[in-house]
Amino acid sequence: MTSQTITAAASGTWKLGDLTVNRVGFGAMRLPQYGEAFAPDAVPRGRDQAIGVLRRAAELGVNHIDTAAFYFSPLRSANELINQALAPYPDDLVIATKVGPGRDPSGQWLPHATPEQLRGQVEENLRQLGRDHLDVVNLRIVGTDSIAERFGALAELREAGLIRHLGLSNVRPHHLAEAQAIAPVVCVQNMYGIGASSEQKEFLDLCGEQRIAFVPFYAIAGAGRTAGATTADSPEVHTIARAHGVSAAQIRLAWTLHQGSHVLAIPGTGDLDHLVQNVAAGSLRLSEEELLALDPLHHETA
Repeated sequence: MTSQTITAAASGTWKLGDLTVNRVGFGAMRLPQYGEAFAPDAVPRGRDQAIGVLRRAAELGVNHIDTAAFYFSPLRSANELINQALAPYPDDLVIATKVGPGRDPSGQWLPHATPEQLRGQVEENLRQLGRDHLDVVNLRIVGTDSIAERFGALAELREAGLIRHLGLSNVRPHHLAEAQAIAPVVCVQNMYGIGASSEQKEFLDLCGEQRIAFVPFYAIAGAGRTAGATTADSPEVHTIARAHGVSAAQIRLAWTLHQGSHVLAIPGTGDLDHLVQNVAAGSLRLSEEELLALDPLHHETA
């Protein structure tokens, strides 16, 4: 089977509540622009190219897209690109979005939303996506403070039918426990990849024990974060990549998926070739020896 014919189904499936998704999805953060996400001088990506990537992702079986209303650059909004490319939406497509952060029209970050402001953010996502409800809404936070009021506000919108399922982003274990006392949590979206700390691994495992999806971001980019992947991959990663005839980025994705059947990948790209490679990474099977070779990297400082 060539990489051109490998679909997201090769990665296996997981359920976000009652919604079944392939474990390799697509992150829309990098879709609106070239270069570093959220950079004030970001160059908008061509609309046709962005729409082409989204439609190709769907053709390749990607049915889990991660987005946010604050994913935009001059002229381009990820949500509106998704709407234009994929609406009317396939029945099996799950769109997950995030609320909490916000940006003004110039792109400058705003203070995180108050409980009262979260409804407006949910409604903005609904408007941009052209939906009457959102499949999954992740509350993204910064810091260690209580999330009870904010998560409670989203739980009310879930009861009202505007949101189907709730998740959390950039949180710690005590946040998960706090949220679960209010409403069910179907996913936790945190930074994770080769080089993650033992504490991060423990949280990933905790989610698995509770049948909660763990959705890493920056699994490829690592320390590059919003700037994208660096060339600083270890010799072990390059050796294993050469053995499989794939890229270092594909090995990073495959390693992430090997961390548990509840782990979902959401690599983002605006490049068709990278999209095909990312989806194909879901078919890679790393041996115990290869996983062992990468394991010491797991305990390095991220």
